[in-house]
Amino acid sequence: MSNTLTSSAGFGRIWPWLLWALVIIGVDQITKQWILAHYQYGDWTPLTSFFNIVRAHNTGAAFSFLADGGGWQRWLFVLIGAVATVLIVWQLKKHPEQKLFCLSLSSILGGAIGNVVDRLQHGYVVDFLDFYWGRSHFPAFNVADMAITLGAVLLILDEILRARRAKQESAKAQG
Repeated sequence: MSNTLTSSAGFGRIWPWLLWALVIIGVDQITKQWILAHYQYGDWTPLTSFFNIVRAHNTGAAFSFLADGGGWQRWLFVLIGAVATVLIVWQLKKHPEQKLFCLSLSSILGGAIGNVVDRLQHGYVVDFLDFYWGRSHFPAFNVADMAITLGAVLLILDEILRARRAKQESAKAQG
């Protein structure tokens, strides 16, 4: 009985992080559905001298890596997303008190699931944010990609701060 209670209590502590991931998934899917409903593939609307809304399809990963893979990459990226989901939930459950760490992981989780939903539903990821300079365009991206990037940056920051704290604690213990 105590094992079940401990397990349930640990899971209950990750709900804020799972809720954040769900918010990301929701915003991501709503924006993608809006693009799918209002734009044909390749359509674009200029908003500034450096930013367009476009409808793009990415069958690959970041920066269209493996986009010309012939279709097998769809299932590879779905599998990677599923494995990442399990590992992230495990880490959230293991470290729910580490706020920055959990925020970073839950941001990555929400973004990963958002893009996996696209791959399962369409066979590609819907991208629509197009930044450019002159004739050079940054690869189009979406809300899920922004969440993954934010999560990665926060994860690096968390590790830097953790290393700094460990160094300070070590110095105090020696001094």
